[in-house]
Amino acid sequence: MPNLKQILQDHSLWLSSNKTKGKQTDLSNQDLSGANLAYANLSYANLENANLTGADLIGANLTSTNLSYANLANANLYNANLKNAQLYKANLQNANLQNANLIYANLTGANLYYVYLANANLANANLANANLSYANLENANLYNASLANANLAYANLTGANLTGANLTYTNLYYANLFRTNLDKANLAYANLAYANLANANLENANLENVKGVQVFKCFYVENNEKKFNYFFNSTKAKKEMSKRLANRQCSWVE
Repeated sequence: MPNLKQILQDHSLWLSSNKTKGKQTDLSNQDLSGANLAYANLSYANLENANLTGADLIGANLTSTNLSYANLANANLYNANLKNAQLYKANLQNANLQNANLIYANLTGANLYYVYLANANLANANLANANLSYANLENANLYNASLANANLAYANLTGANLTGANLTYTNLYYANLFRTNLDKANLAYANLAYANLANANLENANLENVKGVQVFKCFYVENNEKKFNYFFNSTKAKKEMSKRLANRQCSWVE
């Protein structure tokens, strides 16, 4: 394993000197499995394709770090800062990312199977085509995140914030969406078969052509603009329809 102490010192000097002294860390393709990098400052470092299996990255600063194709399986990233980090096709299977900051992170195509993301901040993150099956995203912030074509089968999204999120073609088979905020979320063509949507907020959500559930679609005109409301086929939804959407034309979504 490389001399991490010296490498981190050089990187710290590189950062503090505005890149005029020291040396930017390049640990791409290195075997760092089990490494102790807790609270390390690796912002803007290159860790592409590095093996960080089981590494300790608690509280680490990985802002804008390149972790594309890196193997972070079973790594501990509790409270780590991964804002703007590049995690394209990274392997984060069974990693701990509780309370982590992943704002604007790129997780396109990443493997997040069984990952622990409770209370994590994923606002504006890109998770398109990512595998999040069985992931724990309880109370996570996914505001305006892209989850298009992602696999969230059996994922726990209890209390998560998905306001404005892109969930087109997303697989939410058996996902737990209890108390999830889906206001203004785009769920077009998403698979919601057997998902738990109890007490979920679907205000202004797009449920066009969702799979696995029957949806009631109502259209109406407001300020000369055609708008839509979507409800699931239930007694409660129908009562809400009659109360809020009186005299509006309605039709079932096929």
